[in-house]
Amino acid sequence: MVRRTPPKNVPTLTEVVQRPTRSQPAAEGLRGRDERLVQRIMQRIDADLEQRLREAVAAMVVEQTRALAPRLREELEASVRVAVSEALAQELAARPAADPPGSMEPGGA
Repeated sequence: MVRRTPPKNVPTLTEVVQRPTRSQPAAEGLRGRDERLVQRIMQRIDADLEQRLREAVAAMVVEQTRALAPRLREELEASVRVAVSEALAQELAARPAADPPGSMEPGGA
């Protein structure tokens, strides 16, 4: 096939432009619509999910606190017992030997 150059005054096609098929715009429209749908659904369930998460965390905190309470009570009791014993030992060590065991103040009462 012989190529001939068209005359200068005749417009020529320099690039091939393809017509979009019907499925391309439809697919883009569906994709955009799907994204908007997902956004609307996420907005609707966001508050619900946040509330459910808050309730679940609160329930777990209560459960863990109940489980820890006896151990905390034991630790606190032991700490108070040690503190009272040490304070009593210091008080007895500071008391003169002449004070009777029932007196509260040095030198009698």
